[in-house]
Formats: sequence, structure tokens, C-alpha cells
Amino acid sequence: MMKEALIIFAKNPEGGKVKTRLAATIGDQAALEVYQRLLFHTALITANLPFDKFVFYSDTIISNDNWDDLQFKKRTQSGQGLGERMNNAFASIFNKGYSKIVIIGTDCPGLDPTILLNSFTALDLNDIVIGPAEDGGYYLVGMKLHRAELFENIRWSSNVVLAETLRKCDDFQLTHFLLPVLSDIDEEKDLIHLKHLSD
Repeated sequence: MMKEALIIFAKNPEGGKVKTRLAATIGDQAALEVYQRLLFHTALITANLPFDKFVFYSDTIISNDNWDDLQFKKRTQSGQGLGERMNNAFASIFNKGYSKIVIIGTDCPGLDPTILLNSFTALDLNDIVIGPAEDGGYYLVGMKLHRAELFENIRWSSNVVLAETLRKCDDFQLTHFLLPVLSDIDEEKDLIHLKHLSD
């Protein structure tokens, strides 16, 4: 039996620390409320999926929050930048004997259970699976062997993250599968995509 794990990267929901680009135009409190809706959505679509789920908090673990303590195993992120934190998370879960691991954030209102299930299926025939974001980044990446090089020398939070990641796949001869393009919520113009969310 293959062990499969979903890693969810979540920031602790504190005003002034989440969705800072969004907060620059709509204010800290409104940005926090948007982020809390995104957290709720992500917990909702992942709760009943048939693989182990790990929430990696940015700062401190919270009990009895959006992430049910019985359904989600809880960890904290470690490392300096985003690439190092994601790489460390993959390493720690692969070390537990998992054979397929997918990581997502909590910024993507269009993400649904079907896409997540398909991401694991795609790893049957591919080394890497990627969910491209409209802004040139990605909302999901998964692998069946730990490939640290995918997180090295990437210009994070830029519009070339996806392109640089795909170039790494080519350089290291890794087969990859691309999921549908979705939108993250980063700036005020992205708020139109909140229509995907159920209240």
C-alpha cells in the first residue's frame, strides 16, 4: 500500500501578517477576514480526502481551529525562505516513509477535491505534478521522490516561479504533469475569484 500525504502550508491568522499585498489596499482587518475565508475553504475541501494530511503552520501550532485535530496532523514550518521551508517539509514527510507527497498553500479559492485527487493520480505516471497559478507561480507541487533541487535558486514570489521550476524539471529529466491553471488571492484585483468560496 502506497502511503500518500498532503502537506498544507498555512500562515497563522494574525492581522498585519497575512495577505500583506492585499492589506496594502484594503486594510489589515479586511485582509485577515479574506484569509480566514480561504483557510476555511481549504480545510473544507481537504478534510475528507483519503490520504494523510499535515498542516504546517508558519509560527505556532493551534489546537481546535479550522484544522480538526483528528483529521490533520500538525507541524510548524522550518527554514528561512519559502523554498527552504517547503523543501524541509517534504524532507520530513518523506522520512516517514511516504511515497507520494503533494503540497498546497491556502490562497487558492478555485482548488477543489477533484484537482487534489487528480494530482496524486498524476504521480503514477510522472515524477512531478504542478498546479500552475495565473500569476506565474504555482498553487500545488507534488513528487514521489524528494527532489530538493526544485526549491533551490528559484525567485519566489515572482512571475517566473513556474517557468524556473519547469526548467528544473527539464534540466534533471523529470517528467511532469500540469493541472488546470487557477488563481491565487494576492492583491485586490484577485478578489473576484472569491466567488468560488462557499460561506
